Amino acid sequence: MTTTSFPITPAMQQYMDIKKEYADAVLLFRMGDFYEMFFEDAQTISQVLELTLTSRNKGKEDSIPLCGFPYHAASGYIAKLISKGFKVAICEQLEDPKLAKGVVKRDVIRVVTPGLVMDDSNLNPKENNFLAAVFATKNCYGTAFVDLSTGEFWISEAGDLEKFLSELMTLKFRELILLENSSLRDAVHQQVGDLFSCRINDFPAEYFDLEQAKELLTKQFSEAHLLELGILAKEGILRASGAVLRYICDTQKSEVGHLKRIDWYQSNSVLIMDEVGRRNLEIFATLAEGSAKGSLFHVIDETMTSMGGRKLRWWMTYPLVHSQEIQERLLSVAALKNDHLLRKNIRQDLARIYDLERLGSRVVMNIANARDLVALKNSLEMIPGIKQKIAPVDAHLIRRICDGLDEMRDLYELIDHAIVADPPMSLREGGMIKKGYDEKLDRYISLSQNAKQWIAALEAQEKQRTGINSLKVGFNNVFGYYIEVSKANSSFVPGDYVRKQTLVNAERYINDELKKYEYEVLNAEDARREREYQLFVEVREKIASSIVRIQKTATFLAEVDALASLAEVAEKYHYCCPVIHAGHQIRITDGRHPVIERMPLPEGFVPNDLSIDLKNNRLLVITGPNMAGKSTYIRQIALIVLLAQMGSFVPAAEAHIGVVDKIFARIGAADNLSRGQSTFMIEMAEVAHILKNVTSRSLVILDEVGRGTSTFDGLSIAWAVAEHLHDFQETGVRTLFATHYHQLTELTATRNGVQNYTIAVKEKDDQVIFLRKIIPGGTNRSYGIHVAKIAGVHDTVIQRANEILENIETGELDVAGKPRFARKKEVKGNRQQAQMSLFADEKDILLQELHTLDINAITPLEGMNRLEEWKRRIARLL
Repeated sequence: MTTTSFPITPAMQQYMDIKKEYADAVLLFRMGDFYEMFFEDAQTISQVLELTLTSRNKGKEDSIPLCGFPYHAASGYIAKLISKGFKVAICEQLEDPKLAKGVVKRDVIRVVTPGLVMDDSNLNPKENNFLAAVFATKNCYGTAFVDLSTGEFWISEAGDLEKFLSELMTLKFRELILLENSSLRDAVHQQVGDLFSCRINDFPAEYFDLEQAKELLTKQFSEAHLLELGILAKEGILRASGAVLRYICDTQKSEVGHLKRIDWYQSNSVLIMDEVGRRNLEIFATLAEGSAKGSLFHVIDETMTSMGGRKLRWWMTYPLVHSQEIQERLLSVAALKNDHLLRKNIRQDLARIYDLERLGSRVVMNIANARDLVALKNSLEMIPGIKQKIAPVDAHLIRRICDGLDEMRDLYELIDHAIVADPPMSLREGGMIKKGYDEKLDRYISLSQNAKQWIAALEAQEKQRTGINSLKVGFNNVFGYYIEVSKANSSFVPGDYVRKQTLVNAERYINDELKKYEYEVLNAEDARREREYQLFVEVREKIASSIVRIQKTATFLAEVDALASLAEVAEKYHYCCPVIHAGHQIRITDGRHPVIERMPLPEGFVPNDLSIDLKNNRLLVITGPNMAGKSTYIRQIALIVLLAQMGSFVPAAEAHIGVVDKIFARIGAADNLSRGQSTFMIEMAEVAHILKNVTSRSLVILDEVGRGTSTFDGLSIAWAVAEHLHDFQETGVRTLFATHYHQLTELTATRNGVQNYTIAVKEKDDQVIFLRKIIPGGTNRSYGIHVAKIAGVHDTVIQRANEILENIETGELDVAGKPRFARKKEVKGNRQQAQMSLFADEKDILLQELHTLDINAITPLEGMNRLEEWKRRIARLL
């Protein structure tokens, strides 16, 4: 913390004292209509926010760096600071500066961090904003995570580190609380830091104290609820829950009464897909640009509310695995799909509903303004109509939603009676409360707005009472209100008049009635603003007491919105209702990729079939040309399964889905320079993860496994992986394996469950047409040179590549037994010398290694190891 060698003002001393308590945060210090920052904060933040850096007492010895921004623009600036990883402490004035004696009282009212954002403008409306704490015990890893903006509180536990880290990546927390100097801390720092932006806080052991955790949780939640969850017997979860709750209480400086219940997140009740799979399948963001546009969620999301968007995102993140639950969701989607007019009317009503979850949270945390309450009222107004519309729908899930919707007429009437239709943003400027709601407020408003009428009435009254027709009632800034009587009429002045000022030709007086009125009028505006704020707080507190009702209804509205969205997509894009069963067969007729089919393809999207099971079709080897559609095909199968199990219709003419417990997708990779890992290392790590965690109910899609290393090593690895998945626990795993290693098609000779498929190609003259159709059989051509030609590679290079390919395929050898495929054809009048081989078989490679070996440059041990290696390689050739 900054110290100074010169005297500072009381306000600066106050700033420095508060800053000591929040040394790790940017302190926004309210001074009038501005938030100001000083010293190091000013120097740093002026650059981050592109603010002008100035100073107090500029040019003097006691100069202090300063920058700031208007309080009404704070939301945008705070959002930028949070996005840059800063922690922000908001320090407000706690009293009216006009009434303050000495320095205005100030204190931090709230600390904002990435996991504690409450302002709608700083939140992604259709994505949760989770803060989490984790704690490891000997037997398990406990996690507690909270979305403060919606009031959701979740707990989970994992039995091993890999499963825990996988779930950690899936949930994508914005902020983490960890135990400092722990082994878990190091693993999380490395894993989280590589995949997404997350603020990590390291706290000492006392933050995870067991007794304190029990005390905090018992105070926040009912003991019966905690016993029902079994949380008190789970040390890891208990300590994590206590830490996350303590962090919230320490930073928010207010009650968090909207955290009313805790829910279990149990991975065994949902379809598991790790973060690698989500990224490869572009579930929420594209691989190339990291953009939401072009992702599966983007094309499926037709929700009308933020709540519905978050619900749909949750369903997509955690598809179901129990057939009955999936069927219930599908039946509801079908009911809404089949009644177009009903769905249209419901969606029109939903479009007028604001984010009830986040509005309710703002109300409880005392940060909601009058406009928030009007938004809440307008949302509540739509509920009776929605409830009436869905009541006749014959689907169990929708009937449950209908029964659960609370119209909350009492809250609607409270807000409608109290708050004006278009209130100001500020809570301290008045103009929020309707006329007629409060008698005392109405009097203040009347005094403030009708002073002239009252003065005219008093003047008429006093003229009649005194008989002085020239009497007048006036006002000036020096003496305030007065009754003026000419000196000629001074003998008629009543005894209750008190002389206030003598003029040349008149006297000015005041009486008790005017004195009282003067006090009321002069204070009416201040009294009005104070009374309005008091009334608003009372209304807000009444609404806050009904937060559970608001949260439950918000959940039901989110569900009906998500269901209607899926129905809208199903009708608009001609999706079919999948048949869900407990068997292992997945059979799809005319399946389509839900994202790519929406693109403006010149030839249109070509649908394809699939049949895979754990019998004769457990491993499908898919070969074919580059760019012909192998990757699209295997991706679309995974996406169709995922959509089906989240309760959505699917892009196909027909689909029968044997429930899948996990989807693994290994498609492409990129170097991770920050961790010193090559493409091949990442590829092998992903393959290892799949082989370790796969089950017989999983679905695995693999694309070009082994391509990151030499041809022989890559082919060997691909072959071994394919065999392992085919033979897994004697039942195998449903696997789609796209590859350029045509040799893998020979697996059909040794494994009964392998089937070969390829992409149909039509060749005409020198042209190759990709038909995009999957057909039985294999291929030994990749048409890579044709793809190079399409990409614009120079004609001379294409011609030379065709010559080399022809030589490779004919296997020509020269007199020395070396391959001739790299030799150029003779040009008339000029015989080119043969070039060294670019490619060779294993025998050629061994001969080359022997020829180039420098015996004098290796140790005896290295020589023995080399001989042993050569023996193994020669044995494979014999």
